[in-house]
Amino acid sequence: MIDLYTAPTPNGHKISIALEEMGLEYHPVLVNLGAGEQKQPEFLAMNPNGRIPVIVDHDNEDFVVFESGAILIYLAEKTGMFYPEDPKKRSQVLQWLMFQMASVGPMMGQANVFFRYFPEKIQPAIDRYQHEVKRLFSVLNDQLSRHEYLAGDEYTIADMANWAWVRTYAWSGVAIDEFACLTGWLEAIGARPAVQRGILIPERPRADDVVAGGKKMIMT
Repeated sequence: MIDLYTAPTPNGHKISIALEEMGLEYHPVLVNLGAGEQKQPEFLAMNPNGRIPVIVDHDNEDFVVFESGAILIYLAEKTGMFYPEDPKKRSQVLQWLMFQMASVGPMMGQANVFFRYFPEKIQPAIDRYQHEVKRLFSVLNDQLSRHEYLAGDEYTIADMANWAWVRTYAWSGVAIDEFACLTGWLEAIGARPAVQRGILIPERPRADDVVAGGKKMIMT
């Protein structure tokens, strides 16, 4: 059994999608970010950086893994799924996984901050990050114009990671109409039953679950 400490965000959905795709038994634990549960001592003992997701693998001596990319690699190696054995093909998967970790996620995150959350609308910052997101989307679209999936012709953890972020393009204020291959890839992966289950996990927190100061972990 694996405990998944998570929230309904792209990084959280990467892992719930992977767990569903791999058919692993797991228990989702909703970390209420609005209540600050990720900053509480019991959570920081698992991830000193205070971010979701985190897994605890009870089948492997309660081994703890944080950072979503590291979790995906751990689960892929644990199951032998969605991660080729051939060194070159495996490197290709890692390259596109790192592309998401280093570029797609951070840039979409910044676009979200300035477009959605920042109290002052700083248009040059909004433009900068939205432009960079579209540039990254063009890189993905170009790769997908030559291959069915990001690392070639096999669906891998690299697709799971990038898909979980790219699907939220509208929240970043970015359109994808010009990226036909990227759009087709989004639709194809979104039609997978395991993916459809994964994005429903965890349930979103109820208003009465938000506790001032984040004094409890919410179990689902």
